[in-house]
This record gives sequence, structure tokens and C-alpha cells, in this order.
Amino acid sequence: MKRTTEGYSSLSEVHQSVDTTKQRKGWRRILSFFGPAYLISVGYMDPGNWATDIAGGSKFGYELIWVLLMSNMMALLLQSLSARLGIVRGRDLAQANRETYPKAVNLAFYGLAEIAIAATDLAEILGMAIGIQLLTGLPLIWGVALTIADTFLFLLLQRLGIRKMEAFIMGLVGIIGLSFLVEILIAKPNMGEVMVGFIPSIPSEEALYIAIGIIGATVMPHNLYLHSALVQTRKIKRDVAGIKKVLKLNFIDSAIALNLAFFVNAFILILAATVFYKTGRTDVAEIKQAHELLAPMLGSNLAPALFAIALIAAGQSSTITGTLAGQIVMEGYLHLRITPWVRRLLTRLIAVIPALLMILINGEENIDSLLVLSQVVLSLQLGFAIIPLIHFTSDKKTMGVFAIKPFIIFLASLITLILVYLNIRMVYEQTRRFFETSDSMFWEIMIIAGGLMYISLLLVALIYPWMSKSRKEDAKLHPEAEKIQEIPIPIYRKIAIALDFSKNDLKLIGHALGQGGKESNYVIIHIVESPAARVIGHATDDLESRKDQERMDEYISELKTQGYHAQGILGFNGRVKEIVRIVKENKADMLVIGSHGHTGLKDVVYGQTVESVRHELKIPVLVVNM
Repeated sequence: MKRTTEGYSSLSEVHQSVDTTKQRKGWRRILSFFGPAYLISVGYMDPGNWATDIAGGSKFGYELIWVLLMSNMMALLLQSLSARLGIVRGRDLAQANRETYPKAVNLAFYGLAEIAIAATDLAEILGMAIGIQLLTGLPLIWGVALTIADTFLFLLLQRLGIRKMEAFIMGLVGIIGLSFLVEILIAKPNMGEVMVGFIPSIPSEEALYIAIGIIGATVMPHNLYLHSALVQTRKIKRDVAGIKKVLKLNFIDSAIALNLAFFVNAFILILAATVFYKTGRTDVAEIKQAHELLAPMLGSNLAPALFAIALIAAGQSSTITGTLAGQIVMEGYLHLRITPWVRRLLTRLIAVIPALLMILINGEENIDSLLVLSQVVLSLQLGFAIIPLIHFTSDKKTMGVFAIKPFIIFLASLITLILVYLNIRMVYEQTRRFFETSDSMFWEIMIIAGGLMYISLLLVALIYPWMSKSRKEDAKLHPEAEKIQEIPIPIYRKIAIALDFSKNDLKLIGHALGQGGKESNYVIIHIVESPAARVIGHATDDLESRKDQERMDEYISELKTQGYHAQGILGFNGRVKEIVRIVKENKADMLVIGSHGHTGLKDVVYGQTVESVRHELKIPVLVVNM
């Protein structure tokens, strides 16, 4: 049986919320396409990348800059494939996987994706906490606890819309870039020596290991899920010319954003090379150690302050995009939507708890080992995102004329082979060291079994789409139009109207009457939400419930006077549960509901009533924008 994503749009709150089809002149029209790639770029300059950049610069000077450039080119190709999937097929990577792979495989993919997102969030938490500590002196454990508060910042940004969120992220990227630019100007590196670093060379085995770390930390799986969804926030022309234009502009957007990320990573490596390697301090490999040495070696207190500010900005920006990725994989794989602030809080707690335990058990000195662990966990998930992505974007049945060419398939496959190999090698080195010192047979068996399962799942990801004979053909650009014979026009005999007893009531009632006329029956619903109603339900007889009943009676009386058939029903306690119950019990043919049942704090507490109700009912739901 084919599983589809019908009715489940990626990031439904902002899906196609930016209309690029409007007539705009000059740069305004082009700029309407720009934005998604900047949310992606922050994943390439997050705190998890800083350690490898610092280690590479302090140990080998400028010799590994070419690795950063190569990693950036790999990332640009893979991110452009992710964007292509979203633009052409209107599917994010999680949705495409759900439609292609068996249920058991998708559950495994989902679990791995959630682990990757939690690992990403862990790195952002530690980065922000370290930045706060370096800037203010606050103990690390308190800095970690403070990061829970940014749940509410994310909620605010989501309510403001995708363009405001993009602007906020761009602002943080600007802070990171300017901070390191000033630091480079203070450090005054020899640009001639810097340019020599673009010539490929691996001076030693240790350099190879650090290079593997740099490459392995570059492309993160959650960014591939995220990009395929973010591009769908743009409403575009769906003809061949329109899609070609969007693909071109998106590639430009990605090239600019990822090059900014490259410069940030290059600045970190160059700074470490100039300040530490050139002065003989080749032992600097930790973020806190680098911060402590900047002031005495550069003779400026501004440098360490800028370093800490950039670290906080990197952590904050990356954690927002990680939350969006979590929403995408949950909705795409499971068709499960939960209130955004709950999703954000769960993601943050999953990452905060191990960070707090690590600090409490081992102290602050070994915190960089937790950063390394987060990168190792991320590296394991990468193949499960890239391999399906190449399958989907090369499939001519679903991509049509926009399927990638054989040369691009070859390049993408080569990059995948390199990344998966390097990541497996990195993990192998870690486990080999464990085996050399471990005397636990149980954990050795568990690691071997886990490795076999990992390789088996990689093979399934690679082979299954080729073996499957029921590939979904849902994205043809120009399907043959069916001839219109006779269009059945539905007649709504009973229409339910969910009112919140506000100034919006008349607008909702008007839309409902427009759907049915005087021949239909109308069921007016209102949910009493007083404290007593939440405790004793239908037995409530407080002032609020009596006032609500009086207002309900007034509406019913006025409608009957005008010749309409109407009845009123009060519900108690949970809005979603009660609305759905009343609609079903009265066998309504349609529900009319406002898009904002609550505002402000109540919306945070009760969540998105419209979305929840809509997915509980099988009848048409008319959502009226208030």
C-alpha cells in the first residue's frame, strides 16, 4: 500500500507564505527568493565545527584551509539537491522517504534523524553555554540551564513568520562574520602564507585525522531535511520556466550563504594558525583554551569578547534551525503534529539532560569530549540522508525534466562515498581505541551488533528504491488533464460553527450561512474555559458558563427570527476534544472555525486548535482568517 503525504505540507504554518509570483521590480523580486539558504548556512558554522577548525589551525597552520574549501563545495552540491527535491516535487526529504521505503525502514530513519537532531542541539547548547560563561563568568551548568529559555524566542519568531525568522538568522550570521573579521584584522595574518594553504596537502597522519573531522562535521543530515522544506515556503509558478528560474536563484542563494559559512570557518582556522601555530602553541584544541589565550597573545581584550559573542550567536542561530528540522522529520515520517512550543521544549530537554549530567559527573574540564561525541553521532546519520536524496533527485519518473544529469549523479555519489567512508573511519578509530582499553564483553558485542545493523540499513537505503516496483508517480509537471463531465456539487445539510464569543463571531456565522443558506441546520459551538469547567466539566454552573449560555441563546434566537434552523451547544474543558466530540455527535457535514481561537499567552498554552481539530475530522473544515 502506498503511503502519501496528502494534506501534510512541510512546515504548514509558513508553507507558500512568501508569494514570489507577485509583480515586483528589480532586486525586490529576486530577494523574495533569498532566505532559506541562510538558515541552512548556520549549521556549517555551529559550535560543533569550531573545535576542528581551532585544532587544525593551531597544529598545522594554514595547511588545511583547502579541506574547508573542498567541504564547502561538497555541501553546496548536496544542499542544491535537497532544495531541488523540495522545489520540483513539493516534498521534503522525510515525506519522500515515507512514500518510498517500508514502514520499518522509515521508523529506523526517523529514529536516527531524531538522534541526529538531538546531537546537533547538544552541540548548540554547549556552545551557547560556553559562550555565556566566557562572556559573563557564569558557571557552565547555569549557562546550560539558561538555554531552555530560548524555547520562547523560537516561538515568538515562528509567530512573526518565516521572513522575520530569516532576517533574525541573517542578523546572527552577520554578527558571527563581523566578529571574526575584526579578529582577523587584529591578528594580521600573512595573506601570502594563507593562500598557500589552498594547495592540497596532508603533512601527517594527525593532519589526516583532523581533516576527516573537518569534512565529517561539514554536511549535517538535519540540514538536508531542512532545506527541502524551507524552499517550499515560497509560492512559485509551477510551469517549466518558473521552476527553472527558482532552481537557478536558489543555487545563487545557496552559493552566497554557504560561502559566508566557509569564510567564517576559514577565519577561525586562520585566527588559530596566526595566534597559536605561529607562536609555537600547537597544543590548543579546545574552545575555552583558545579564548583564554587570545587576549595575552593579541594584546587586546576585544578579541576574546568578540570570540564569545560569536559563539553565542552561532549556538542560538543553529538551535532554531535544529528545531525546525525536528518538526519536519516528525511530520514527514509520522504524520504527527504537536504544538511548536512543546516540540521545541522536548528537543531542548533531550539535549539539556545529558549535558547537565556530563557536567555534574565529570565537571567542566571534559566538556569538549561531549562536543566530539555529538559530532560522531551526527556523522553516523549522514548516509541515511544523502543516499535517498540522490535516488529521489535522479528519478525521471518523479522529477521529469529536472532529474539530475549523469555527471551530477556521479559527483554526488562520489561525495557520498567519501563522506560515508570518512565518517565510518572516524567511528572505527573511536571504537578501536575503546576495544584496546575495554574489558567488557557485553559492550563489545553490542558495538559489533550495532555496526552490523548500521551497515545493513545503509545497504537497504541504497538498494530498496531500485528494487521497489511501486514507485510513486505523483509529481509529473504536466499530467494529462481529465475532461470535465459533471462536477458533483456537495450540499451541506448540517453546518457546525465554532465561536469564541468575540468580535469575530458574526464573520464566522456569515461564512457558515453562505455555505448552506436557510435550508441547512446550524450547530453553534462554544467551549467554556473557566477554571471550574476544567475541573468538573458539564456540572459547571459558574458565572462564566451562565454568561456563555445567555449569549448562545441570543445567537440562536436571532438566527431563528431570520428564518434559520439553529441550535447551540456548550462544551467544557479541552477545546479540541470538545469541538471534535460535538461535531461528530451531531453528524455535521462541515465545520466553520476561526484561525485564531486564542491570542497571546493562551495560544502558547492551548496550541494550534485549528490544526488539531482539522486532522481529527473527516469532513470539510472551512478555516476563516480572523
